[in-house]
Amino acid sequence: MSAAVVLTDASPATSLPRRRRSLAGLWFVVPFLAVFLFVLVVPVLYSLYLSVFQDKLIGGRSFVGLANYSQLFSDPKFWDGLGRVALFLAVQVPVMLGLALVAALAIDSGRLHGAPFFRMSVFLPYAVPGVVAVLMWGFMYGDQFGLAGNINKLVGHELLTPLSPQWILVAIGNIVTWEFVGYNMLIFYSALRSVPSDLYEAAAIDGAGAWRVVFSIKLPALRQAIVIATIFSIIGSFQLFNEPNILRTLIPSVIATYFTPNMYAYNLSFAGQQYAYAATLAIVMGVVTAVIAYVVQLRGSREANR
Repeated sequence: MSAAVVLTDASPATSLPRRRRSLAGLWFVVPFLAVFLFVLVVPVLYSLYLSVFQDKLIGGRSFVGLANYSQLFSDPKFWDGLGRVALFLAVQVPVMLGLALVAALAIDSGRLHGAPFFRMSVFLPYAVPGVVAVLMWGFMYGDQFGLAGNINKLVGHELLTPLSPQWILVAIGNIVTWEFVGYNMLIFYSALRSVPSDLYEAAAIDGAGAWRVVFSIKLPALRQAIVIATIFSIIGSFQLFNEPNILRTLIPSVIATYFTPNMYAYNLSFAGQQYAYAATLAIVMGVVTAVIAYVVQLRGSREANR
């Protein structure tokens, strides 16, 4: 009986240090939660709030419900920009990830002389600021003053016209690929370095060749890394803004203000003063991006678990 009393009396004393430890852990998390709240949650909630209102010259801001969403889904400029970004994603992302994968496999093969130099060379464009990269490529693309123009003069006709309407999306895709191949290569290379050496030794004992090792060991080990790189690339494609927006200063007649959804939202906000409609566009694009990224992640996880 006395032992039971002792345990009962001691339980509050033992639980007090636990409460203090849990509170101490909470204080470590509070700064992150505060930043997360004010940087992500509050802007999203405010955007949702704006998306159900309209600013009118007469009457000020008024509640319109889902009218902005209805207007957006019937807006040809929105669909034009979304279709262009979808085409960009379908072509540029596989090309970029394919080049990054080849580069990672080549560097990891051990047969490439000066592998650290090539690894740094491929990654170096990612370290170049995006604005500088676009300006540099924009100068090379110039058909009157740049590298393309000099080549055209050399051959005597317009062989290269990267800033023309039919080639501008390819030109932008080339810039983005140049910028981010090294970033994705580093993701793949890091995953390859984590493959146990025992697998390679077992493959060598079994007489597996280089291609057999690639398809049976390296590519399966890269599945999760490929999924992650694909998700990042999808998000980046839907956020396409810097490259076309900067090139627009060179060719305003080719790149419209609604060239991409992000450019459309930007110009609606800062040039058209249509903040509520821009918030609606941002909310819709955020949902589209999240859904596609989730589908890719879910499909990739199923493939990896097979």
